[in-house]
Amino acid sequence: MEIAGWILVIVLFLVGMAGTIFPILPGAVAIYAAFFVYGFFLTFEHFGFWFWTMQTLIVAVLFLADYAVSAWGVKRFGGSKASIIGSTIGAIFGPFVIPAFGLLLGPLLGAIIGELIAGSDFEKSLKVGFGSVVGLFSSMVVKIILQVVMIVLFILWIL
Repeated sequence: MEIAGWILVIVLFLVGMAGTIFPILPGAVAIYAAFFVYGFFLTFEHFGFWFWTMQTLIVAVLFLADYAVSAWGVKRFGGSKASIIGSTIGAIFGPFVIPAFGLLLGPLLGAIIGELIAGSDFEKSLKVGFGSVVGLFSSMVVKIILQVVMIVLFILWIL
């Protein structure tokens, strides 16, 4: 059972990290779930109040940062609410619609279309689309860092 537990923990960590690139994957939730898998298959003995508090706060920050940093990129480049919504939709569906380049083109095209719907000219829409890509990649960097922190804290806690 111990080996199965470790395999599941590692798979959940990998799924969590892949979630930084593919927004449809659960990301931080998968990493958080790995802690429960470890507890059920091995032991919850290592996890106390401070472990759960820190990990829960990181997950909360991840959820807020994911939306806020992406929206910041769009807003910073003059985008409207429509372009934020378009960028978010593009980030979710882009990798599936355009497999090789969807992660980049989805938010870009979504923000451009959203901004055009909001009544902006093409030049401004293109600028906002670029901002959505900047926001997306900034968000990915923040997610990667925080999720690595979650995993490192887990490892330090069980040692």
